[in-house]
Amino acid sequence: MIVNTNINWTSMSDKAIISSIGEYIKHQRLIQNKTQAKIAEIAGVNRWTMSKIENGEVISLISLIQILRALNLLNVLDNFKFETQLSPLELAKIEKQKRQRARSNDNNKQNESEW
Repeated sequence: MIVNTNINWTSMSDKAIISSIGEYIKHQRLIQNKTQAKIAEIAGVNRWTMSKIENGEVISLISLIQILRALNLLNVLDNFKFETQLSPLELAKIEKQKRQRARSNDNNKQNESEW
């Protein structure tokens, strides 16, 4: 079966997005063959909270994170990762500061004391 994974999130209402998240959580829970009560216990939330999200109702962000952790699905948060990128000018400055040549060891011996 082919599933459409191209969801236009911007055209969806907040309620529809929450409902999609709940459907995803329910689907993943069932794939893992775990009850709402078991996931709720692992997540440290009430079973009622599991029921709420799976039925498209609002829960707290911390509860959502706990549920995702219990389902071993924290990887869905990968899109929130932010990496600092250097501008081309900053990269050029760093490259310019890099050492271009090695010093000869002979110079180091001349500066050493003969004691």
